[in-house]
Amino acid sequence: MGKIKVSEQDIINALCLHIAHKRQITPQEVEIELMYDDDYGFSAEAYVNDRKQVLITANIIEALRYWLETEMSIDPFSAALELVLDDDEGIIAYVE
Repeated sequence: MGKIKVSEQDIINALCLHIAHKRQITPQEVEIELMYDDDYGFSAEAYVNDRKQVLITANIIEALRYWLETEMSIDPFSAALELVLDDDEGIIAYVE
């Protein structure tokens, strides 16, 4: 497997799918906002039924691994994941 670039929208989709799976709801019930801070790094806010949950980098990686396994049929633990803040594309990830 070569290097795969995961778009910001796919990261959001991965988070929606993962949270929906954990809470036994539909992905459409989850809203995600990705964020980057120089001091804290990557994070996200998830909104489900008007309740906010703050997700840290580890949660984002966990959701990406879930997405790789369920949607891409890639062994999630054999892949190295790297989150990147891109000036043009926003928050993206590389899977290798």
